Amino acid sequence: MPPRPRFDRRAPVRELPNINERIKYPKLRVVDADGTQLGVISREEALEISKDRELDLVLVSEKADPPVCRIMNYGKFKFEQEKKAKEAKKKSHQTEVKEVKMRYKIDEHDYQVRIGQATRFLKAGDKVKCTVIFRGREIQHTNLAETLLARMAKDLEEQAEIQQAAKREGRNMIMFLTPRKTPLIKNEKELTTSNKAERTISK
Repeated sequence: MPPRPRFDRRAPVRELPNINERIKYPKLRVVDADGTQLGVISREEALEISKDRELDLVLVSEKADPPVCRIMNYGKFKFEQEKKAKEAKKKSHQTEVKEVKMRYKIDEHDYQVRIGQATRFLKAGDKVKCTVIFRGREIQHTNLAETLLARMAKDLEEQAEIQQAAKREGRNMIMFLTPRKTPLIKNEKELTTSNKAERTISK
């Protein structure tokens, strides 16, 4: 027996659609392009009708008895199916975990940059891992890192919910935020203040 080739250089076999002359069943249940049932007719008659309409005969249900075919513009149908598949792929967003790193001594400008990054990630539907990095003796100030992460959670509360509260891992302090699924409900104090402001404006 000759040895099998290491690489098969042949082009992959493409599965051709069951349309027109490639349909081999002698009897078919045929649906016209406008949805009209043409009943059970012979393969030859179905092909003749599709040619008269300058359309294609497409096998849509091979397991039926007899198999079901539809008369349609196959090229247009295939284009629309591919377009729908691309749109569905765009809409199906896979959630990722994006990380925002900082030091507990971060200045205000850099902090606002991190808030902007986290906001973009959350609006895109991704989770955010907020990481405070300690260097050397900074590990003694975990309380300051917790305070910073609590501030970040508060500043992002309209877009995010806390999935995992601040927790020390090695030389880092981390917190996980997830996109908010339900709108943030204002507390009673905020509502009272808002109502007073509205009454003042109306006067």
